[in-house]
Amino acid sequence: MRYLLGLIFVLTLAAGGVFLVAGRMSGPSIEIAKPEKFVGVSTPLEIAVAAPLLAGLRVVLQQNGKETPLFSLSDPKGANVRQDGADRLRVSQEIGRKTVPDLQSGPARLVVTASRKVVYGIRTVESTATRDVQVRLERPRVSVISTFHFINHGGSEMVVYRVSPADVQSGVLVGDVEYPGYPASGATVEGVRISDPAVRVAFFALLHDQDRNTPIRAFARDEAGNTGRADLDFRVFPKPFKRSRIQLEDRFLDRVVRAILEGTTDVRPEGDALAKFLVINGELRRKNAEKIASFAKQTAPEMLWRGIVFHPFTNTAVESAFADHRTYVYKGKEVDQQTHLGFDLASFAGTPIVSANRGKVLFADELGIYGNCVIVDHGMGVQSLYAHLSSIDVQPGQMVDKTQQLGRSGMTGLAGGDHLHFTFLVNGRMVNPVEWWDAHWIEDRILRKLRTTS
Repeated sequence: MRYLLGLIFVLTLAAGGVFLVAGRMSGPSIEIAKPEKFVGVSTPLEIAVAAPLLAGLRVVLQQNGKETPLFSLSDPKGANVRQDGADRLRVSQEIGRKTVPDLQSGPARLVVTASRKVVYGIRTVESTATRDVQVRLERPRVSVISTFHFINHGGSEMVVYRVSPADVQSGVLVGDVEYPGYPASGATVEGVRISDPAVRVAFFALLHDQDRNTPIRAFARDEAGNTGRADLDFRVFPKPFKRSRIQLEDRFLDRVVRAILEGTTDVRPEGDALAKFLVINGELRRKNAEKIASFAKQTAPEMLWRGIVFHPFTNTAVESAFADHRTYVYKGKEVDQQTHLGFDLASFAGTPIVSANRGKVLFADELGIYGNCVIVDHGMGVQSLYAHLSSIDVQPGQMVDKTQQLGRSGMTGLAGGDHLHFTFLVNGRMVNPVEWWDAHWIEDRILRKLRTTS
């Protein structure tokens, strides 16, 4: 009998010890992925919970002393729940006026509580994660100030607009392509200066491969995801794009393929010279375009250029125009098609190449199909590109003046002969540079709008 009582006592102590140890085990891992800082009219909520034997999960929003349930395992409230691994659950839904009718602008807190069974289910442990957020329910406002926006297909335009509040993102949407706006105070040309902090300027484009009926709107978006939009009056002028056939010769393929692949690790094509050329002309061309577009993030928020018209390179012959659709032919067979997004300009070998206007050098190095290449930022998303150079005379970070020498023309990269490949960029998108050489275009598209706003 004494032995039995002792055994019971030991077992009781052991069970108590196990119970205490179980209580000290960690609860589920909780990750609040969204929202990060703000909640708006309709904001994504995304939560991930990792734990074996998940027993419970509850999400609430606390604001002004009131707690509103958003989700629980027993009452998912229409949330999207999916298993993201053996022991990981992901929950996503929308937070807003529909899910929280009493939601008000101001501070709030998300509270996520999760629990799991431990030690064969004899005890439940839980963990809690919180996130303080700011609720914004008022949509930002945007209104267009400038009038008569005329845009050439493949070309650029500028809009002046007003936005509030001042800390929201804004710009122009052309279809699904976004062009950011900049404070109009940075648009100082010919002494014109706009001091109103609510006024913005945005350069945008209707790309060569976009439909001429693509909608164009000004937009404003705050960090809570609330958006405002405004239509702008515009008219599109069609522009015919040329078509050409490029005959590929073995001598050309051997030269450019070898030289380009020696200077890049972005592609590793196999096969003969033609097979490698097709990878370079397609995949490497796309990767180069992505890198070129990435420099848009480094643009200055103000106009860096001086003088109205950009240098027109009138002492050169145009060998190929913007948006020239090229069909490549090898031994009588069509092997590829690409669009040439720039002007090929030639005079004589080793011609000094100058900057089209004042700006900051963002890139000066070898770049795939473009060979030795220089990219100059002129501010507010406007940039110029100079390719196939035989030599480069500038460095990234350097400020250059209009007509300052950048290097000399050459035939590096995917070039059949000595020439300059020149193009313009608006927020990283290649556009027709001819407009920027035209004083009448600059006057009507830029100066007129700034004068009437100041």
